Amino acid sequence: MTSVYTGYNNPYSAGSAYSRAVATQPSLANVLATIDDSSTAGGGSATNLTLSDAARAQLANTASQPDFATVTTAARAALDKLYAAAKATGPLDADGKLTIDLTTLDRRALFAVATNNGGKFTPDEQSVAAAALDSRFNAALAPAAQTSKLTGDYGAIYKAALDYLDAASPEEKATTIWAAQRNAVAKGVQATQTDPSKPPSGISNDPVAAYLTQYPGGSPTATQDFSSVAKTVRATLDAQAKAAAALGRELVFDPGRKTGQLADLSSIDNRSLSAIALNKDQLFSSQESFAAKKELDSRGRASILTALKQSQKSGDPTQLSLGILNAYSAMSSEERQATHWTTSLRDTAVQNYKSTHTLLSMLKGG
Repeated sequence: MTSVYTGYNNPYSAGSAYSRAVATQPSLANVLATIDDSSTAGGGSATNLTLSDAARAQLANTASQPDFATVTTAARAALDKLYAAAKATGPLDADGKLTIDLTTLDRRALFAVATNNGGKFTPDEQSVAAAALDSRFNAALAPAAQTSKLTGDYGAIYKAALDYLDAASPEEKATTIWAAQRNAVAKGVQATQTDPSKPPSGISNDPVAAYLTQYPGGSPTATQDFSSVAKTVRATLDAQAKAAAALGRELVFDPGRKTGQLADLSSIDNRSLSAIALNKDQLFSSQESFAAKKELDSRGRASILTALKQSQKSGDPTQLSLGILNAYSAMSSEERQATHWTTSLRDTAVQNYKSTHTLLSMLKGG
């Protein structure tokens, strides 16, 4: 009997839409032609679809990517491996709960599963893959949605949606749902440039409006219990230690050590790193906590540097404050505690944004 996963409602890339999508591998020229043709959808230059730098970089990199058939085959193998590890026969158990974690599959692989490319995937697999894609869209919008609430400028969330859509694979961009939503978000960006104080209304196929309706508080609220996060990341570190021991090495956390195998913290998410750094359940050594804190601090500095570069590149000084606020909004309360990103820092960034925005508006008006 086929179960139906109902853990998502966001219209973006909904399962039914994905199931109807055409998931063929277009050439780069066809993708560009499709984008150029869609720039006139809706009429006039107001909806011209100008590619962001991220989108151009993604398209330029397409030639080095594996073809979609290869991605599909790899996705099928990855699912089978996850089932074997979980001792499961499908993605849902008898109660309709997930049996596997799809975070190891990238967006393109999830799209292959959601669209049943090559007929290799079951209805349950298609459904949970579409749900995972929805969750990633929500995760991309959540920080910007919180920032919009703080600043009163809804341009931030529309820009986040634009960046997310532009980062889609060529296969996803070849679908009508992507073109319709990209067109809608472009209209939303223009509308917020005219009046950033409220979200645009009346735009067909607008995934941002759907998100804000579904999450009026700004973001999904469900998070994993922090003690469970700590236990999971403890197991991750233990697995690294076991692998190092199998090679006759000690797992170490100080990059200055001359011997041993340095722990890899790069693939551990920020909330898990904060669990190590805060060590509330006393599951980690002082060396592990110190290393996690250093990694979190490094990522925090990187996010500020990225915001600074964006501000310099765009010539818009408000982008620095917005970048800091987006980083703050993306953090859980534990991450903020671990990195000392306080409400005072947040309020200063909000005030800097508003002051700079007011000055820029005065200059434009003059």
